[in-house]
Amino acid sequence: MTGVLVIEDDDRIRLSLLLALEDEGYQARGVATAEEGLLEQRSRPAETVLVDLMLPGVDGFECIRQLRRNDGVAIVVVSARDDTHDIVAALEAGADDYLVKPVAIKELSARLRALRRRGRVVGAQPTVPSLVFGELEIVPDGGEVRLRGEPVSVTRTEFRLLCELAQHPGRILSRQQLLQRVWDHTVGDERLVDVHVGRLRQKIEQDTTRPRYLLTVRGLGYKLQR
Repeated sequence: MTGVLVIEDDDRIRLSLLLALEDEGYQARGVATAEEGLLEQRSRPAETVLVDLMLPGVDGFECIRQLRRNDGVAIVVVSARDDTHDIVAALEAGADDYLVKPVAIKELSARLRALRRRGRVVGAQPTVPSLVFGELEIVPDGGEVRLRGEPVSVTRTEFRLLCELAQHPGRILSRQQLLQRVWDHTVGDERLVDVHVGRLRQKIEQDTTRPRYLLTVRGLGYKLQR
């Protein structure tokens, strides 16, 4: 997979994003609707997809859910909607990151570079053994998560978050520490962490209200316990 796919119905914004991304050295192409974007991604998969939420026809939330069926793609929302509900809903649908318009291209480029670095972590640590927490097994060099011996499907960001916690068993990591280590954000929205933790719990915990592995330490952060 190569390049960046921009799904944006505003012609002016889409063109400006494409020109700016090309100036930053990215191979970029754009479409105006979710339907076109999903077809384009199936025929010529991009490494990263930028998605607006307010699209005609199929909206951005449903577009993200359908894109997320391919766990290898990185999804970044670029939207004028800055309401907490919209941000959380987009992240829960499967987005890896969220930027509010108007977007500074340098910030967008930095976010894209961070996503690419996170993607390269998977498969890049052959000396790291499997990390076992009861019936939960994390294989950093293989990009795999298993629960009771069965594979668990996680996104690249979820995997990176799980690895970061697993490499510090029992240690509390604050939301800001996780933002910096997983998302490469020196300053960022802590909801990114909370939503991805919630998504992980749905996949690895038998009872999300009484988690066995991924614990919240109130006022401090999160930890993964053996």
